[in-house]
Amino acid sequence: MFDVLIIGGGVSGVSCALILGSAQQKPFMSDKKIGIITHQKNSSLQEALFNNAYGVPEGKLGAEILVESTTHLSETYPHITQIANEKAIRVAGIYPNFTVFTNKNTYQTKNIVVGIGSANTFAIEGLLQYVEPHKKSIPEKQRIQLSNTDHKVTDGIYVAGTLAGWRSQLAIAAGSGAAVATDLLTLWNNGIQTHAHDSTR
Repeated sequence: MFDVLIIGGGVSGVSCALILGSAQQKPFMSDKKIGIITHQKNSSLQEALFNNAYGVPEGKLGAEILVESTTHLSETYPHITQIANEKAIRVAGIYPNFTVFTNKNTYQTKNIVVGIGSANTFAIEGLLQYVEPHKKSIPEKQRIQLSNTDHKVTDGIYVAGTLAGWRSQLAIAAGSGAAVATDLLTLWNNGIQTHAHDSTR
């Protein structure tokens, strides 16, 4: 049983996982099991080139970021379970007992974070009732989002990145994933507002 299973190995999903991983020393995190399904095949980063993203070197390829980010996650926070080469196809259950079905396995989790992009090919059964037109994309692109309030779709289900209704910018998607992570940290800290910072001090 995962405490949270993140669906998506792109910017928002890995950003969420990195923040959760960095909080491992907090007392309330000692028993938390975190997983991420790192499917990246449909990520918009596959063809991206970055010249305008904060902290990212000019000319950086999105395809490189995809590889480097999951390597960073595994090397820095190996306690987070990465599930590669699987694609989520169905979600069942209610909080705090969900089942996530992939094309190969099933996983139990208390919470879900969905961060897989806003293409209208979204097809995860059990979440289709939350699909609505993207509010910050031009109609011709036919983008979608999951209905949410401040990233929360319903009890135990969160959405991050462009699928949460944000514009398609790396910095925005990363921030959205980080925001969801701090919401989960706050939930696990008995509702006391919290975040995760590293420091040289």
